[in-house]
Amino acid sequence: MGCIQSITCKSRIKRENIVVYDVSATIDHCPTIIEENSPIVLRYKTPYFKASARIVMPPIPRNETWVVGWIQACTQMEFYNTYNDIGMSSWELPELCEGLVRAISDSDGVSYPWYGNTTETVTLAGPTSKPSRFTVSMNDNFYPSVTWAVPISDSNLPLLTRIKRDQSFTTWLVALNTATREKILLQTVKWRMRVDILVDPAMPLGSRATLMGRTHQDQPRVLTRMEPIPPNALGRPNANDAQVLMWRPRKGPPLVVIPPK
Repeated sequence: MGCIQSITCKSRIKRENIVVYDVSATIDHCPTIIEENSPIVLRYKTPYFKASARIVMPPIPRNETWVVGWIQACTQMEFYNTYNDIGMSSWELPELCEGLVRAISDSDGVSYPWYGNTTETVTLAGPTSKPSRFTVSMNDNFYPSVTWAVPISDSNLPLLTRIKRDQSFTTWLVALNTATREKILLQTVKWRMRVDILVDPAMPLGSRATLMGRTHQDQPRVLTRMEPIPPNALGRPNANDAQVLMWRPRKGPPLVVIPPK
């Protein structure tokens, strides 16, 4: 018997009716690039993490809208910039560091819960009479600036001696019913990016920094099981807004340089 009012009907979209294939998750096989063009900051650009999948969604019932796409969260972050024996600056996610949450959204800050809203998602509004075939893809990398001088100093004297970064992410492929907020997990990917740069501030600009350790990143893992999405991965704040830049001197108390937004 058909439904009289679709709002009272349970959706006919089920995980077993969604086809996911050609899932790909890679990190470009190239080293991190160091840029020493500025007398104020060193910049580095990591290789790209890229994920894509092809999907076949069954026909969408009337009055239902589904979004299929990528959701990403940061699950671990260490990001230290050492300035000789004076101290270090560090970008920190306090709630993550203190174990209060298991993950923090890595959304673009607009498209929650999605990582972005261009190639990252596809929206399907019912009714549709035929299966829908499409691809969703995303990419991510680091391209930050790190000051040569101590960030709380008025001096421009270069004292930066080391940059170390180690950050982990979980990325989910998800189908979401926009009305009921029902989520169907389709794929889980885990990946990690590490950077280690040694700096000699006494050298002339353009020849101070050297990439240390591994030249290529470990490849992402496409899990054979579905990992649940922690609540903090779905809403505000995202990692960019939640992070704090601290100055941690070798002697004396730490200082907040840039507070969370």
